[in-house]
Amino acid sequence: MAADADVLLDVDAVTLRFGGVTSLADVSIRQRRGELLAVIGPNGAGKTSLFNAITGVYHPQSGDIRFHPFGGKPVSLIGRKVHEVTKLGIARTFQNIRLFAALTVFENVKIGVEARQRTGPISAMLQLPRRRREEREGDQLAVELLEFVGLRDRANDLAASLPYGAQRRLEIARALGTRPQLLLLDEPAAGTNPVEKQELETLIRHINTEMGLSILLIEHDMRLVMSLAERVVVLNFGKVIAQGTPAEVQNDPAVIEAYLGTRAARAAEGGPS
Repeated sequence: MAADADVLLDVDAVTLRFGGVTSLADVSIRQRRGELLAVIGPNGAGKTSLFNAITGVYHPQSGDIRFHPFGGKPVSLIGRKVHEVTKLGIARTFQNIRLFAALTVFENVKIGVEARQRTGPISAMLQLPRRRREEREGDQLAVELLEFVGLRDRANDLAASLPYGAQRRLEIARALGTRPQLLLLDEPAAGTNPVEKQELETLIRHINTEMGLSILLIEHDMRLVMSLAERVVVLNFGKVIAQGTPAEVQNDPAVIEAYLGTRAARAAEGGPS
């Protein structure tokens, strides 16, 4: 377990219920600064519920989630609104892409950048010097992020016109525009072809190593997980059933049973395995 000084995110005994359904049951996870940590598990295991609890979409009934921002004091995320969590330095993408389809590629990233800008509406209306400076800096950051994700030459195109894999990279660029310390990626490779998947793998690795960002990754593609992740946490029915290095969890009997059990159930129903 990481020493307290190295901890960025501390999910401590979190339980999340919806009526009689328990989505997360006493879940505890610690993520170190700079770590690329993956969360895996069968469908319905509670992975996206965990992301929603971290980012303020859901509010757990018990437990705590503490974020340790660089240079600041630890703060609890429980009860905070989504925009408050963003301002603390946590950004995310979604399993189903959520771009502003009618806006340009550049405008989509600029929306992310503006989420962390500090000037208020009066400064914006009066175009005070601080506002103009922020505007220039925001435009420059948006261009740099598009360059980073390989979309600078598509800056003026509508987001809806991009190929699917490029839309995935655009959503990541928009999240990076909020200047996060922790980036949550919810199945970024879902629906991508092999070439797009390779591009995403390279991009995620560069975000982690070149930008120095901590990444919390949900992904069903085990090859991608095993290639990228330093550690893996496995959820099943809302509970942590294993965590460790990719090699350790890959050979854990509880993990094998969880995945084989899912496949066996689907086979019995006549569905794909």
